[in-house]
Amino acid sequence: MTDRLTIALAQFSQNVGDLRGNADAMLVARAKHGGVDLIAFPELQLIGYPTEDLVLKPALHAAAEVELQRLAKVTADGGPGMLVGTTHVRDGKLYNAVAILDGGAVTATILKHELPNYGVFDEKRVFASGPLPGPVNFRGVRLGVPICEDMWLAPVCECLAETGAELLISPNASPYELGKDDRRLSAGVARVTETGLPIAMLNRVGGQDEVVFEGASYVMNPDRSLAVSFREWDEQIVETEWRRTAEGWRCSPVEIAPREDDMTSIYHAMVVGLRDYVTRNRFPGVVLGLSGGIDSALSAAVAVDALGADKVWCVMMPSRFTSRDSLDDAAAGARMLGVRLDTLPIGPAMDAFDTMLAPLFDGRGRDIAEENIQSRIRGLSLMALSNKFGHMLLTTGNKSEMSVGYATIYGDMAGGYSVLKDVYKTTVFELSRWRNANRPRLGLGGEGPVMPERVIDKPPSAELRDDQKDQDSLPPYEVLDAILHDLVEAERSVDDVVGKGFDRDIVMKVERLLNVAEYKRRQAPPGVKIGRRSFGRDRRYPITHAFRTAT
Repeated sequence: MTDRLTIALAQFSQNVGDLRGNADAMLVARAKHGGVDLIAFPELQLIGYPTEDLVLKPALHAAAEVELQRLAKVTADGGPGMLVGTTHVRDGKLYNAVAILDGGAVTATILKHELPNYGVFDEKRVFASGPLPGPVNFRGVRLGVPICEDMWLAPVCECLAETGAELLISPNASPYELGKDDRRLSAGVARVTETGLPIAMLNRVGGQDEVVFEGASYVMNPDRSLAVSFREWDEQIVETEWRRTAEGWRCSPVEIAPREDDMTSIYHAMVVGLRDYVTRNRFPGVVLGLSGGIDSALSAAVAVDALGADKVWCVMMPSRFTSRDSLDDAAAGARMLGVRLDTLPIGPAMDAFDTMLAPLFDGRGRDIAEENIQSRIRGLSLMALSNKFGHMLLTTGNKSEMSVGYATIYGDMAGGYSVLKDVYKTTVFELSRWRNANRPRLGLGGEGPVMPERVIDKPPSAELRDDQKDQDSLPPYEVLDAILHDLVEAERSVDDVVGKGFDRDIVMKVERLLNVAEYKRRQAPPGVKIGRRSFGRDRRYPITHAFRTAT
């Protein structure tokens, strides 16, 4: 029996499906921290998370087993053991698992018991549930290894404590959403209180398609005090020292990183999501339409902070409805960001479409059809640039617009990724003011403002007809967003929302628009998940349905 254990906790990124690359990164980390007893990694570190249906391929598990054995053999040198998240096949069933590697072999395999099947999670679709686990012996210490959801619910940790676990290490792949770090801490407090055992919650970082992971790992001692709190968003390895005391095992305090405020957190989520999406899909950069409005200005700023100004190409596409202010604001914003800006007037294409469609449109006045043609001309032009030069088209629509269909399918919705997809318009204003006053720690952009103040202050407009304003068609954004939050995030009924003081006719209109726009959202590009009910990943509604919460 030992009275001291040193554990290096590796808050790491992952690249889904890059088994060799993920394994090599773990070996490099082990070599740099060769003086510890154990180095622990997040959930499914070898495979990457979430793998979705990729994990159903038998060839993936065969390759994972090869890499796992390669990792295990390295531990024959007498150095650190390894705690590695991987998949495991047993009796024809596939499990989310953690392997303990030591002495040149896989000495234990722990199977995840609690499988999340809500929000962004579909684990019951691909994994079998393992039995309630007991502790594993590692160099004289009985370790309990609750895998992610196993820590969030009580049964696994209670079972581990009852069967002799002395400390808990919980590998996680817990995606970012605003305020979730508090819920992770609360889960840790609950488990420590119930078991009397210290816990290390080890989370991954980085982006994977529509979800991002901010890390925020921690170690909590039996008295519920934090011994370690990791930085958000950074790959980080912290060596911890654990000692057996009369009251059980305790971790010596190392570092407590401060938590980010909401605007910093949201902005960093967008930066990390876009950066990893663009770089891992090997795009040379992004191209986007810079209209002189706030959504495109903020999207461009995030792109510069994520990728660098040299990889961001902005295009202004004016029509006869584009104001002088918009032209000036787009040019000023491009200068502030240091990005390339080209001007591509769409007037000739508008005239061509008018001429082409005139025989069929004869006798009908101009309406939304002509407005949407302008948006589609812009989408077509930007996609042409993307195809010709390889840059990914970054769309700029926000969650308020996507909720009520105030976006043009095959027009401004066209593209490969959207950083504002889960950001309501009122938050767009907050983020723009925040970025003008702050340079994000992870950002590659410069100091100082990134857009003219007039972009933030002027009334939003699509500028698809003379004197158009968003609020000609929509309620004021502070009203719209409050209603949408109740209908989307909280799933409240019209009557519930009206009961909070909102006008019934407005609430019913918003619910109707929300329902009829589902077909558009089904065809929207992926984007960074920010809140609890992102479109596409969390909120999955049928396009065709007749249910209404009020009549």
